[in-house]
Amino acid sequence: MVKSQSLNKDGNMNFYNDNEILKFYLSHPVMDKIIKLKERDFVDSANDMLAPESVEDAIDNYDKVLEIVGDLAANVLESNAESVDHEGPQVIDNKIVYAKGTQKNHEVLRDAGLYGMSLPRKYNGLNFPYVPYVMAAEIVSRADAGFANIWGLQDCAETIYEFASEEIKDKYLPLINEGFTCSMALTEPDAGSDLQSVRLKATFDDEHNCWRLNGVKRFITNGDADIQLVLARSEEGTTDGRGLSYFLYDRRDNAVSVRRIENKLGIKGSPTAELVFNNAPALLIGERRMGLIKYVMSLMNGARLGVGAQSVGLAEAAYQEALQYAQQREQFGKAIIRFPQVYEMLGLMRAKIDATRTLLYETSRFVDLYKAYDSISKERSLTAEERQEMKYSQRCADMMTPMLKLFASEYANQAAYDCIQIHGGSGFMKEYKCERLYRDARILNIYEGTSQLQVVAAIRFIGNGAYLKRIEEYEAMPLNETLLPLRQRIDKMKENYLKIVELADKFGTSSETYDFLARRMVEAMGHLIMSHLLLQDVNRISESQNLRNLESQLMNSCKIMIALGESEIAKILTFVENFKEEDLNQFIIHNA
Repeated sequence: MVKSQSLNKDGNMNFYNDNEILKFYLSHPVMDKIIKLKERDFVDSANDMLAPESVEDAIDNYDKVLEIVGDLAANVLESNAESVDHEGPQVIDNKIVYAKGTQKNHEVLRDAGLYGMSLPRKYNGLNFPYVPYVMAAEIVSRADAGFANIWGLQDCAETIYEFASEEIKDKYLPLINEGFTCSMALTEPDAGSDLQSVRLKATFDDEHNCWRLNGVKRFITNGDADIQLVLARSEEGTTDGRGLSYFLYDRRDNAVSVRRIENKLGIKGSPTAELVFNNAPALLIGERRMGLIKYVMSLMNGARLGVGAQSVGLAEAAYQEALQYAQQREQFGKAIIRFPQVYEMLGLMRAKIDATRTLLYETSRFVDLYKAYDSISKERSLTAEERQEMKYSQRCADMMTPMLKLFASEYANQAAYDCIQIHGGSGFMKEYKCERLYRDARILNIYEGTSQLQVVAAIRFIGNGAYLKRIEEYEAMPLNETLLPLRQRIDKMKENYLKIVELADKFGTSSETYDFLARRMVEAMGHLIMSHLLLQDVNRISESQNLRNLESQLMNSCKIMIALGESEIAKILTFVENFKEEDLNQFIIHNA
């Protein structure tokens, strides 16, 4: 069993230092290439004192900043989480006012320079790659998943940086580090997941040389933010995504009414608002008609990566809470952690968290690579090899992101559920943290695309063989001989996966039956990917003499996840083998 939470030398908790697996992923071999690309081979080091001189220097910078994040998360954010949950935000004079604890969280992280982490230094950012930024998001989420939404929406700055004009970038990006908050206003009362149906209208005002926005947005996280990215219909007579453009609205223009804050089940510190745009002036981001097709799709992938980090962080909080309680709570003369029914639950929680965390940082590394090359391509022409690697990394990021969002959010819900179960009756009481974690977790597999939509996004990579190609690349990676028996078990899982896909293909990839079986195929592939990633982690960590506790943890998690994958894939295979097209009728609901 992994260690419980540790204290710093001064007696304070630290959510970075007590989780050595984060340092392990920070030192992944691919980080060398990512850092060199991000820092352009350290060209700024001669003229900027904040710029690193080497890979080691950069990682040392990330390590020190993450230690600050871990300290503030454990000793400020986590301490405020309960009061924030009770108090929540409110609307005063048409402005959303955060709970006192939320405002304190925001000010503390702003003063520590933790907004705009991934932005270039010219905009007062830290120029961090996604990997350490996502680690910070995981740590913040472990402390308070609701506040992670407010802090994490600095992702909007990435969209501005990638697609906005130089004038817009120069004006707005430096404000992020000053603590200007962000939001993305996408959904509407009649356009939730179906963003092609967005109707909020954008018209150009020739007299004032700006766009004007009119309409309603609903379920907008941090809706009254200082900088709002808004999806709106700019093309008259259109009804689909080709008529949508993307805009920046500045709250200081006071042209949006906050109709209400939603009364939510969980993440209560994060205000979710309904907004009315009243002839609001706005700036066009990028090109017209590309709002949904290009810019929102890019932003949504980033948001789904963020929910992956949020899910892993919350699941880690649930595990630590359950572990601590199980170690302290005694029944029948011994701590309940000694009972098989309890330590099995804890072992599964630990394994699922480790599995989704390795998937989280695998995805983040691919995002880092393709974004670095994309940024470089705006400064010079890429070589043929660089273009190929950029396209490959983007394709891998695109296919890993829905898999991450699906598994991480579902496992976080399971971890929160099991945390309450381990607490027994006490877990149902408001006095215990696990009750709040349970409520906070429930949104994770809903927003930024439900689990069902993640399956829709992932299934095309089953059909075109992209996932299978990645599995073959994992199989080609070097492996310690002692781990070969585990690899052989994964190979047998793959054989069953191929049988599942072959049987599903017989129904036709465009059939309703194939769609019905899609989730099972995606889940089977997810187990294969996570098993391979954990096995590679164990292989890499076995070379270190200083991480024996972590090696034991990862080995246990790897074995558990392989066993779980074997049973789940076998179950899926049995279902598909016995499935007939007419069986769909058993699941169709007939309305009266």
